[in-house]
Amino acid sequence: MHQREKPSPERIRRAREDSPKIRERDLAAQMGISEAELFAAHCGFGTVRIEPRVKDVLTGLEAVGEVMALTRNASAVHEKIGIYDKVFTGKHHAMVLGNDIDLRIFPNLWAHGFAVETRDGGEIHRSLQFFDAAGEAVHKVHLRPFSNLYAYQKLTDELQSSTQEPIVSVKGRSAENDARIPDQAATVDDLREHWSRLTDVHQFFGMLKALNLSRRQAVRMVGQDYAWLLDNAAVGAMFHRAAEDEMPIMCFVGNRGCIQIHSGPIKSVKQIGPCINVLDETFHLHLRAHHIREVWAVRKPTRDGHVTSLEAYGANGKMIIQFFGTRKEGEPERHDWRLLAENLPRIPRSTAA
Repeated sequence: MHQREKPSPERIRRAREDSPKIRERDLAAQMGISEAELFAAHCGFGTVRIEPRVKDVLTGLEAVGEVMALTRNASAVHEKIGIYDKVFTGKHHAMVLGNDIDLRIFPNLWAHGFAVETRDGGEIHRSLQFFDAAGEAVHKVHLRPFSNLYAYQKLTDELQSSTQEPIVSVKGRSAENDARIPDQAATVDDLREHWSRLTDVHQFFGMLKALNLSRRQAVRMVGQDYAWLLDNAAVGAMFHRAAEDEMPIMCFVGNRGCIQIHSGPIKSVKQIGPCINVLDETFHLHLRAHHIREVWAVRKPTRDGHVTSLEAYGANGKMIIQFFGTRKEGEPERHDWRLLAENLPRIPRSTAA
């Protein structure tokens, strides 16, 4: 089988001109290319290739002021308006811990970057767009009316790449599926022993790595005292109940290169077709609920008592979105959140696939 020939930069730009209202991700998919390749084709036409130096990006954004931060995966888009504040950077991890923009970043997975300027009538839209080696978006920053344009231009000038070719090399990614448990994975007894000894939710990933288990495999194995299967409608029910009760929640959406977090109450929840949308003043979420294949309530021990998360998984076994009740380190879990999570509609274990 011959690999499909990719369109030229000229053809990509023409397709963008012909379809100005289609989202870049959707247009790229229609053309059989990655989103990074679509932006690369516009280098010299409103787009500048920049180096994805995470430390410089994050510290430079502090001076830009109010922006909209966007992190997405194939099933959820998480948008927060605020400033990049309280930035901490390291070789393997970086964090933004501001009141509004809260990020966990994995710099080694940021491979491509672009500063993008587009026109819509008399308006000019500016953004920074970052992608992994496969050309999939890891994080985006959109300027707002009160953003500091001088600081933004200074940052993009400092990051500008010496290469401005209208093409970019991307690596293919094999299909990811977490349904099968590896031959050398841990037993249920091993998992339960390690799980019972957790004292912090941040130890969970290390436990999975040590036991050679994916997150979804672990919740399926561990037993109903730690994880129980919910009806897929539980996510929508949680949103509406949290909004009605003005309950502060934590909402995590991520991909391989970035996790973005909302902490606080939600107000405006709207179902539009198959999508659940939160349309608040500084927080927008767009969740393709029809992509959800399993929803789990998960209980993890901590030194402050157990905490409960709500986790939705897609058909490939990857987590789409995760929720907690808002809490600070050293505080017990909110009673109202625990009560809500424990009373969402369950699916009996005997009927689970």
